[in-house]
Amino acid sequence: MDKQALYKVWKEEETQAHIKGWDFSHIYHRYKEENDLPWDFKTIIHTYLKDDMKLLDMETGGGEFLLSLNHPYNNTSAIEGYKPNVEYCKEVLLPLRIDFKEADGEEILPFEKESFDLITNRHGAYNIAELTRVLKKDGLFITQQVGAENDKELIHLLQPELTTFAYSKHYLDFQKQEFINHGFEIIECGETFRPIYFYDVGALVWFARIIEWEFPGFSVDTHLENLYKAQEMLEKHGFIEGSIHRFYIVVKKK
Repeated sequence: MDKQALYKVWKEEETQAHIKGWDFSHIYHRYKEENDLPWDFKTIIHTYLKDDMKLLDMETGGGEFLLSLNHPYNNTSAIEGYKPNVEYCKEVLLPLRIDFKEADGEEILPFEKESFDLITNRHGAYNIAELTRVLKKDGLFITQQVGAENDKELIHLLQPELTTFAYSKHYLDFQKQEFINHGFEIIECGETFRPIYFYDVGALVWFARIIEWEFPGFSVDTHLENLYKAQEMLEKHGFIEGSIHRFYIVVKKK
């Protein structure tokens, strides 16, 4: 495919870069990540979660992961602050009688003191002081986070002008110490770096536009020459490879 044809394909991917909830089905089979983490986050949660527990899922996206936990709806609450997802959650979660509220994880949570036995957070923001307030005594917070060095090779490929990480404090050791400083007990944790693969550049364009906090200011027109470099890598190796950075923590409120 010549450069003009590639440009047209990539521009089309750019126009389609929007999602409802956290649905990456547009590029399923065109990229691969998180298939070989050394832990399974859902399994970790189910190790601790019991049906009679009051559960809060923070920054729930479209509620996809929350619903996959199959927790009794009458004991389930959720928050989400991203406006398109908020409306989607209202359509999906409220009819199930899940206690959904619009809120960002870093803000004051719209719940009473000591409301929850367990709080989950997958790739979302959180405020440790608020976790302390809304968790019951011996309550648990379980989170899987995207680390500071996530997608660093892809960022360098597309936007070499970016020299700092978006979330520079997102390392396991730093976050563990923050919880300890707030009086939490560390129950278990882990951190890993694993590969991410893209099998066409259009999928990478779509991804970079969706993950805009990692690729700020990226567009096909502003970074076209770097996309051609990515195409050369793809044609040479059959894929474009980067790395993901993940960690998880289970902590208990003392």
